Amino acid sequence: MTDFPEGTPCWADAMFSDLEGAKSFYGDVLGWTFGEAAGEYGNYTQAYSDGKAVAAVVPPMPGSEGQSAWCLYLASPDAAATADKVKAAGGELLMEPMQVGEFGTMLLAKEPGGAVFGVWQAGQHRGFEKRGEPGAYAWAEFFTRDTASTDGFLKEAFPYRAQQMADEHVDFKVFSIDGTSNPVLGRMRMGDEFPPTVPAYVNVYFAVDDCDVAVKKAGDRGAQLRFGPMTSPFGRFAALTDPQGANFTVIDMKTTEGGMPELKDA
Repeated sequence: MTDFPEGTPCWADAMFSDLEGAKSFYGDVLGWTFGEAAGEYGNYTQAYSDGKAVAAVVPPMPGSEGQSAWCLYLASPDAAATADKVKAAGGELLMEPMQVGEFGTMLLAKEPGGAVFGVWQAGQHRGFEKRGEPGAYAWAEFFTRDTASTDGFLKEAFPYRAQQMADEHVDFKVFSIDGTSNPVLGRMRMGDEFPPTVPAYVNVYFAVDDCDVAVKKAGDRGAQLRFGPMTSPFGRFAALTDPQGANFTVIDMKTTEGGMPELKDA
Protein backbone atom coordinates (compact mmCIF):
# COMPACT_ATOMS: atom_id res chain seq x y z
CA MET A 1 0.00 0.00 0.00
CA THR A 2 1.00 3.62 -0.41
CA ASP A 3 1.13 6.44 2.11
CA PHE A 4 -0.61 8.61 -0.52
CA PRO A 5 -4.30 8.08 -1.35
CA GLU A 6 -4.91 6.70 -4.84
CA GLY A 7 -4.60 9.46 -7.44
CA THR A 8 -2.54 11.80 -5.26
CA PRO A 9 0.64 13.19 -6.84
CA CYS A 10 3.43 11.37 -5.04
CA TRP A 11 6.65 11.85 -7.04
CA ALA A 12 8.27 13.76 -9.92
CA ASP A 13 11.35 13.15 -12.02
CA ALA A 14 12.87 14.27 -15.30
CA MET A 15 15.39 13.04 -17.88
CA PHE A 16 18.24 15.38 -18.78
CA SER A 17 20.94 14.82 -21.40
CA ASP A 18 23.19 17.12 -19.36
CA LEU A 19 22.62 15.66 -15.92
CA GLU A 20 25.30 17.75 -14.21
CA GLY A 21 23.87 20.88 -15.82
CA ALA A 22 20.40 20.03 -14.50
CA LYS A 23 21.75 19.40 -11.01
CA SER A 24 23.57 22.74 -11.05
CA PHE A 25 20.50 24.61 -12.35
CA TYR A 26 17.97 23.18 -9.90
CA GLY A 27 20.46 23.29 -7.07
CA ASP A 28 20.75 27.04 -7.62
CA VAL A 29 17.08 27.82 -8.36
CA LEU A 30 15.39 25.48 -5.87
CA GLY A 31 18.18 24.88 -3.38
CA TRP A 32 18.36 21.16 -4.07
CA THR A 33 21.19 18.86 -3.11
CA PHE A 34 21.68 15.48 -4.78
CA GLY A 35 22.42 11.97 -3.66
CA GLU A 36 24.66 9.41 -5.30
CA ALA A 37 23.66 8.22 -8.76
CA ALA A 38 22.21 4.71 -8.72
CA GLY A 39 24.18 3.02 -11.47
CA GLU A 40 22.05 -0.13 -11.44
CA TYR A 41 19.01 2.07 -12.20
CA GLY A 42 20.39 4.13 -15.06
CA ASN A 43 22.14 6.68 -12.81
CA TYR A 44 18.82 7.74 -11.29
CA THR A 45 19.73 10.54 -8.87
CA GLN A 46 17.48 11.79 -6.08
CA ALA A 47 17.16 15.46 -5.21
CA TYR A 48 16.80 16.60 -1.60
CA SER A 49 15.58 19.70 0.19
CA ASP A 50 16.61 19.95 3.82
CA GLY A 51 17.65 16.32 3.61
CA LYS A 52 14.23 15.13 2.43
CA ALA A 53 13.61 13.50 -0.96
CA VAL A 54 11.67 15.83 -3.26
CA ALA A 55 12.34 14.70 -6.86
CA ALA A 56 14.86 12.94 -9.09
CA VAL A 57 16.85 13.48 -12.26
CA VAL A 58 18.18 10.83 -14.64
CA PRO A 59 20.00 10.63 -17.98
CA PRO A 60 17.82 9.58 -20.95
CA MET A 61 17.72 5.93 -21.84
CA PRO A 62 19.39 5.05 -25.16
CA GLY A 63 16.98 5.90 -27.95
CA SER A 64 14.85 8.22 -25.81
CA GLU A 65 16.98 11.34 -26.16
CA GLY A 66 14.99 14.50 -26.79
CA GLN A 67 13.55 17.52 -25.06
CA SER A 68 13.53 17.17 -21.31
CA ALA A 69 10.23 17.15 -19.42
CA TRP A 70 9.09 16.73 -15.84
CA CYS A 71 6.99 13.62 -15.22
CA LEU A 72 4.43 13.60 -12.40
CA TYR A 73 3.54 10.27 -10.75
CA LEU A 74 0.11 9.56 -9.28
CA ALA A 75 -0.14 7.12 -6.40
CA SER A 76 -1.72 3.71 -6.82
CA PRO A 77 -2.19 0.80 -4.41
CA ASP A 78 -2.09 -1.58 -7.41
CA ALA A 79 -0.27 -0.45 -10.56
CA ALA A 80 -1.60 -3.36 -12.63
CA ALA A 81 -5.19 -2.50 -11.74
CA THR A 82 -4.54 1.17 -12.52
CA ALA A 83 -3.06 0.16 -15.89
CA ASP A 84 -6.31 -1.62 -16.71
CA LYS A 85 -8.33 1.46 -15.73
CA VAL A 86 -6.07 3.72 -17.80
CA LYS A 87 -6.69 1.60 -20.90
CA ALA A 88 -10.41 1.30 -20.23
CA ALA A 89 -10.66 5.08 -19.87
CA GLY A 90 -9.07 5.65 -23.29
CA GLY A 91 -5.49 6.23 -22.20
CA GLU A 92 -2.38 4.70 -23.72
CA LEU A 93 0.27 2.78 -21.80
CA LEU A 94 3.74 3.92 -22.80
CA MET A 95 5.37 1.59 -20.28
CA GLU A 96 3.62 -1.41 -18.77
CA PRO A 97 3.83 -1.81 -14.99
CA MET A 98 7.46 -2.50 -14.14
CA GLN A 99 8.88 -3.39 -10.76
CA VAL A 100 11.86 -1.25 -9.78
CA GLY A 101 13.75 -3.49 -7.39
CA GLU A 102 12.35 -3.19 -3.88
CA PHE A 103 11.50 0.47 -4.41
CA GLY A 104 8.08 0.00 -6.01
CA THR A 105 6.27 -0.47 -9.31
CA MET A 106 5.87 2.18 -12.01
CA LEU A 107 4.10 2.71 -15.29
CA LEU A 108 4.01 5.52 -17.82
CA ALA A 109 0.85 6.53 -19.64
CA LYS A 110 -0.63 9.15 -21.95
CA GLU A 111 -4.14 10.46 -21.37
CA PRO A 112 -6.42 11.02 -24.41
CA GLY A 113 -5.59 14.74 -24.50
CA GLY A 114 -1.91 13.87 -24.98
CA ALA A 115 -0.32 14.60 -21.58
CA VAL A 116 2.17 12.01 -20.32
CA PHE A 117 2.22 11.03 -16.64
CA GLY A 118 3.39 8.22 -14.41
CA VAL A 119 1.84 5.95 -11.80
CA TRP A 120 3.74 4.76 -8.73
CA GLN A 121 2.90 1.86 -6.45
CA ALA A 122 5.15 2.39 -3.46
CA GLY A 123 7.48 -0.21 -2.05
CA GLN A 124 10.50 0.98 -0.09
CA HIS A 125 10.32 4.31 -1.91
CA ARG A 126 7.26 6.02 -0.48
CA GLY A 127 7.40 9.18 -2.62
CA PHE A 128 7.74 12.83 -1.62
CA GLU A 129 9.17 13.24 1.87
CA LYS A 130 8.34 16.94 1.81
CA ARG A 131 5.52 18.84 0.07
CA GLY A 132 4.18 22.38 -0.01
CA GLU A 133 7.34 23.92 1.44
CA PRO A 134 10.15 25.80 -0.28
CA GLY A 135 12.23 23.43 -2.37
CA ALA A 136 9.47 20.83 -2.65
CA TYR A 137 6.56 19.89 -4.89
CA ALA A 138 3.54 22.14 -4.41
CA TRP A 139 0.93 21.50 -7.13
CA ALA A 140 0.37 20.20 -10.68
CA GLU A 141 -2.02 20.73 -13.57
CA PHE A 142 -2.82 18.82 -16.72
CA PHE A 143 -2.58 21.27 -19.64
CA THR A 144 -4.76 20.04 -22.52
CA ARG A 145 -6.63 21.26 -25.60
CA ASP A 146 -9.13 18.38 -25.42
CA THR A 147 -10.68 19.17 -22.06
CA ALA A 148 -13.65 16.82 -22.40
CA SER A 149 -11.45 13.79 -23.07
CA THR A 150 -8.95 14.67 -20.33
CA ASP A 151 -11.68 15.36 -17.75
CA GLY A 152 -13.51 12.14 -18.54
CA PHE A 153 -10.31 10.12 -18.42
CA LEU A 154 -9.17 11.47 -15.06
CA LYS A 155 -12.52 10.77 -13.42
CA GLU A 156 -12.68 7.26 -14.85
CA ALA A 157 -9.09 6.21 -14.21
CA PHE A 158 -8.81 7.66 -10.69
CA PRO A 159 -11.21 8.19 -7.77
CA TYR A 160 -11.61 11.90 -8.38
CA ARG A 161 -14.36 14.42 -7.74
CA ALA A 162 -14.20 17.30 -10.26
CA GLN A 163 -15.10 20.94 -9.67
CA GLN A 164 -15.16 23.76 -12.21
CA MET A 165 -13.71 27.16 -11.35
CA ALA A 166 -16.40 29.81 -11.74
CA ASP A 167 -14.44 32.14 -14.02
CA GLU A 168 -15.66 32.96 -17.51
CA HIS A 169 -12.13 33.88 -18.61
CA VAL A 170 -10.46 30.59 -17.62
CA ASP A 171 -11.49 26.99 -18.25
CA PHE A 172 -10.02 25.36 -15.16
CA LYS A 173 -11.03 22.36 -13.08
CA VAL A 174 -9.73 20.98 -9.83
CA PHE A 175 -9.80 17.34 -8.84
CA SER A 176 -10.10 16.09 -5.27
CA ILE A 177 -9.90 12.54 -4.00
CA ASP A 178 -13.52 11.38 -3.83
CA GLY A 179 -14.94 11.93 -0.35
CA THR A 180 -12.48 14.69 0.52
CA SER A 181 -12.52 18.45 0.03
CA ASN A 182 -8.82 19.10 -0.59
CA PRO A 183 -7.89 19.47 -4.29
CA VAL A 184 -4.87 17.44 -5.37
CA LEU A 185 -4.68 18.26 -9.09
CA GLY A 186 -5.77 20.85 -11.64
CA ARG A 187 -6.73 20.84 -15.32
CA MET A 188 -6.17 23.89 -17.54
CA ARG A 189 -7.43 24.36 -21.10
CA MET A 190 -4.64 25.31 -23.51
CA GLY A 191 -5.76 28.33 -25.54
CA ASP A 192 -4.36 30.24 -28.49
CA GLU A 193 -1.53 31.51 -26.31
CA PHE A 194 0.04 28.07 -26.74
CA PRO A 195 1.59 27.50 -30.18
CA PRO A 196 0.26 24.38 -31.95
CA THR A 197 3.72 22.84 -31.64
CA VAL A 198 3.46 22.76 -27.82
CA PRO A 199 1.98 19.38 -26.85
CA ALA A 200 -0.29 18.72 -23.89
CA TYR A 201 1.72 18.26 -20.71
CA VAL A 202 1.59 18.16 -16.93
CA ASN A 203 2.79 21.40 -15.35
CA VAL A 204 4.60 20.76 -12.07
CA TYR A 205 4.85 23.53 -9.46
CA PHE A 206 7.75 23.74 -7.01
CA ALA A 207 7.48 25.98 -3.94
CA VAL A 208 10.04 28.73 -3.34
CA ASP A 209 10.64 31.36 -0.66
CA ASP A 210 10.51 34.23 -3.14
CA CYS A 211 9.12 33.87 -6.67
CA ASP A 212 10.95 36.89 -8.09
CA VAL A 213 14.29 35.79 -6.70
CA ALA A 214 13.80 32.28 -8.14
CA VAL A 215 12.85 33.75 -11.55
CA LYS A 216 15.98 35.93 -11.52
CA LYS A 217 18.20 32.97 -10.65
CA ALA A 218 16.56 30.83 -13.34
CA GLY A 219 16.95 33.56 -15.97
CA ASP A 220 20.59 34.08 -15.06
CA ARG A 221 21.11 30.35 -15.62
CA GLY A 222 19.52 30.40 -19.09
CA ALA A 223 15.87 29.59 -18.34
CA GLN A 224 13.10 31.20 -20.37
CA LEU A 225 10.26 33.02 -18.59
CA ARG A 226 6.93 31.91 -20.07
CA PHE A 227 4.46 33.67 -17.80
CA GLY A 228 4.48 35.90 -14.75
CA PRO A 229 5.45 36.54 -12.08
CA MET A 230 1.81 36.99 -11.10
CA THR A 231 0.19 37.12 -7.69
CA SER A 232 -3.00 35.09 -7.22
CA PRO A 233 -5.13 33.84 -4.31
CA PHE A 234 -2.91 30.73 -4.30
CA GLY A 235 0.45 32.53 -4.30
CA ARG A 236 2.86 34.43 -6.50
CA PHE A 237 3.99 32.23 -9.36
CA ALA A 238 5.82 32.17 -12.68
CA ALA A 239 6.07 29.59 -15.47
CA LEU A 240 9.56 28.78 -16.74
CA THR A 241 11.35 26.56 -19.23
CA ASP A 242 14.73 25.35 -18.03
CA PRO A 243 17.83 25.44 -20.28
CA GLN A 244 17.18 21.86 -21.45
CA GLY A 245 13.54 22.47 -22.37
CA ALA A 246 11.68 21.18 -19.30
CA ASN A 247 8.67 23.29 -18.29
CA PHE A 248 7.99 23.93 -14.62
CA THR A 249 6.47 26.61 -12.38
CA VAL A 250 7.74 28.21 -9.19
CA ILE A 251 5.32 29.49 -6.57
CA ASP A 252 5.65 31.45 -3.34
CA MET A 253 2.53 30.36 -1.49
CA LYS A 254 2.95 32.96 1.26
CA THR A 255 2.40 35.92 -1.10
CA THR A 256 -1.27 35.94 -2.07
CA GLU A 257 -3.75 38.41 -3.50
CA GLY A 258 -7.54 38.31 -3.91
CA GLY A 259 -10.19 35.92 -2.67
CA MET A 260 -10.38 32.23 -3.44
CA PRO A 261 -12.48 31.53 -6.56
CA GLU A 262 -15.81 29.73 -6.33
CA LEU A 263 -15.81 26.08 -7.30
CA LYS A 264 -18.85 24.25 -8.66
CA ASP A 265 -19.28 20.49 -8.94
CA ALA A 266 -18.78 19.34 -12.51
